[in-house]
Amino acid sequence: MKNWSNFEFLNPEFLWLLILIPLLAVWFFFVRKRDAAVLTVPSIKGFNTKSSILSKLKPILGLLRLLALAAIIVALARPRNVSVSKKTKSNKGIDLIMALARPQSVDVSTKTKTTRGIDIVMAIDVSASMLAKDLSPNRLEALKKVAVDFVDRRPNDRIGIVVYAGESFTQTPITSDKGIVKRTISSLQWGQLDGGTAIGMGLGSGVNRLKESKAKSKVIILLTDGVNNSGNIDPRTATELAKELGIKVYTIGIGTNGMADFPWSKDPRTGLLNFRKQQVEIDEALLKDIAKETNGKYFRATDNETLKEIYDEIDKLEKTKIEEFKYYNYQEMYRDLVFLALGFLLLEFLLRNTLFKSFI
Repeated sequence: MKNWSNFEFLNPEFLWLLILIPLLAVWFFFVRKRDAAVLTVPSIKGFNTKSSILSKLKPILGLLRLLALAAIIVALARPRNVSVSKKTKSNKGIDLIMALARPQSVDVSTKTKTTRGIDIVMAIDVSASMLAKDLSPNRLEALKKVAVDFVDRRPNDRIGIVVYAGESFTQTPITSDKGIVKRTISSLQWGQLDGGTAIGMGLGSGVNRLKESKAKSKVIILLTDGVNNSGNIDPRTATELAKELGIKVYTIGIGTNGMADFPWSKDPRTGLLNFRKQQVEIDEALLKDIAKETNGKYFRATDNETLKEIYDEIDKLEKTKIEEFKYYNYQEMYRDLVFLALGFLLLEFLLRNTLFKSFI
C-alpha cells in the first residue's frame, strides 16, 4: 500500500494545465449542441417520443476523456512520495512505463559520518570555598547543574573528571559513557580532599589524563574560585606541559566581585556550616596566562547566568566535525495516474463502439 502522507510534485508547473479542464468541458458542451443534427417535420405523430436513457448518458463519453486528460496532466507533474531511510539499499532497476513520463527509481539512504571526537577533561575545584553563596544555591551546586547540561550536548566526545582542592585525583577517566560522567558530576561534594587550592595539581592531573590521548583535539576546562596556595606542582609548569602536548586549556574563575558568604566553621552539635562575609579572591592573572599560553580562553563567572553562558560559549568553540549525508527515497506515484488515464480512454472507446454506437 502506497503512503500518500508526504508526497511532492517534481514538475508542479504542469498542474497549471488543469485550468484547461473546465474550459474544455464548456467547449465540448457547445460543440455538441452545434453539431447536433436537426430534423424538421410537420408533425411527430406516429413517432415514438419516449427518450432513451442511453441518449441522456452520452455526455459520459466526454467526461471520461476529461478525466483521462486530468490524470495525464497530474502524471506529468510527477507526484512522488519522499522519505528518508536509515539503511542502504541497492537499486535493482527501473520500470519503464512510457517514454513521455521519463520514469525514474531513486533508492537511497541516510548516512552520518562522525570524525574522531574531542577529548575533554573537566578539572573542578571542590575546596570548601566552592560552598560560597554568591551563586545559587552555592558555587558547587550551580556548577554541577551547568556541567551536566554541557555533557549532554557533547554526544560525540569523550569526557573525564578531575577534582582538586589541597590535592587532586581523577574522579572519572576519559570515557564516552555520558551516564557515568553525569553521575560523577552530580555526586561531587566538598570534604573529599585536604583543604586548600592546588591549581597546579588540578591542571597537572588533567594533562596526565590527556597525554596518551590520540584525539585530534584535546581540551581541559579548569575551574577554580581562589588562588593557588598548596600542592607540589607549579601551575606554570603544568601549563608548559599542556602546551607541549597541544592541549588547549579554558580557564574559569567563579565568584562574584566584592564580598560573598563563605563557610568558616562547622557547628559540632548540628553539623551545619557557619558562614561569614569575606572578600572574593581569584588569581585572574594566573588563569589568563594559562589560557593564553595554551591557546585557550579565560572566563569569569560572577553568577549562575554567566556561568551557563560560559559553558555555552565553550560548547560553540569546541565543535566535533560531523559529516552528514542525506539520501532520499523517491517512490514515484505517476504510474497509477497513467494507468487510470488509460482506463478512462479504454472505457470511453468501448462505450462509444458498443452502447452508444447508434447515437454517434
